[in-house]
Amino acid sequence: PAPGMESLPEAVLIRILASIPAVELVLVCRLVCCQWKNLVDGAALWILKCQQEGLTRAESDAENWQNFYFLSKKRKNLIKNPCGEEDLEHWGEVENGGDGWKIEELPGDFGKEFPSEEVHKYFVTSYEWCRKAQVIDLRAEGYWEELMDTTQPKIMVRDWYAGRSDAGCLYELCVKLLSENEDVLAEYKSETVTIPEDNDASWTEISHTFSSYGPGVRFVRFEHGGQDTLFWKGWYGVRVTNSSVTVEP
Repeated sequence: PAPGMESLPEAVLIRILASIPAVELVLVCRLVCCQWKNLVDGAALWILKCQQEGLTRAESDAENWQNFYFLSKKRKNLIKNPCGEEDLEHWGEVENGGDGWKIEELPGDFGKEFPSEEVHKYFVTSYEWCRKAQVIDLRAEGYWEELMDTTQPKIMVRDWYAGRSDAGCLYELCVKLLSENEDVLAEYKSETVTIPEDNDASWTEISHTFSSYGPGVRFVRFEHGGQDTLFWKGWYGVRVTNSSVTVEP
């Protein structure tokens, strides 16, 4: 009989397998035989796929190249409508103190342009507390249970806030990692940031990275908000935009 693929040198077989889409490698090719299973579970195949697609990491950081590949391909901002382009769409548990939330165009009155030209709008608060939240379902976004429980990839949270130069304001950020039953497994709560009147209206980034948070994380709950400190009618409170939650490779 003619020689089959099992007679190919392993290095050649890895090159052939590397041309196959990653999901098919895991769901189909891995089940063909013991040799293919070992190759799909091994590092060499995924190192090659990462090289082919320009996904780089330090060799010393390599624990699971397959997880690194999938996390790199999936990496995106999990917050929907982070800059108000869709009004308040996707934001829940909205608290509309004072005159409530409003979306304005950058730079706004007594404001400054955002550091990135890709951001055009922001949310602005009023004279009583305004809060809004978004809950991210990690499984629905493709982050499976074993990955979250075993690898526990870092979860990076970022937000941007600013005041008007003619009004003082307050800002808060609270992010929780939740279990299946929405028990709090880890939490980051900023201090209440006070921006004084006569500030320079510059945008400030706040960030936090969750790591080694333990098994069971299924949801991320992101909440932020604020108000002005002068109690002026209208929208003189803190401005927020470009919020993000990313699962890092």
